[in-house]
Amino acid sequence: MPTDLNGTETILLVEDEEAIPGLGKAILELHGYKVLAANTPRVALKIARDYRGPIHLLITDVVMPEMNGKDLRDELYTARPGFKCIFISGYTANVIARHGVLDAGIDFLQKPFSVQSLAEKVREVLHS
Repeated sequence: MPTDLNGTETILLVEDEEAIPGLGKAILELHGYKVLAANTPRVALKIARDYRGPIHLLITDVVMPEMNGKDLRDELYTARPGFKCIFISGYTANVIARHGVLDAGIDFLQKPFSVQSLAEKVREVLHS
């Protein structure tokens, strides 16, 4: 586990739960990241299309209106390959996997999560 939890990478954060995009953005920006926040997959796709710099990490909710997080990741990856991804959900990874939304071996963070666990997971995934 990395001991320095700060970074400078760009993160696309997609979460339809009202408070999470703003709160997650603030937390990640305090750790030095540039954060592009969206509250729907459609908005996230537009942000990714319009943003000219690299996107290093996608953090997305698994269950959202419009499309699930896996489909969003796959669609974004077609246009912008090379980023890493963390899925977040209030459901456990086992429940989500049973419904076929996520594959084994994905990076997953269960909600609610602490500031520390989010910062640790982001550094862990970006370092992998």
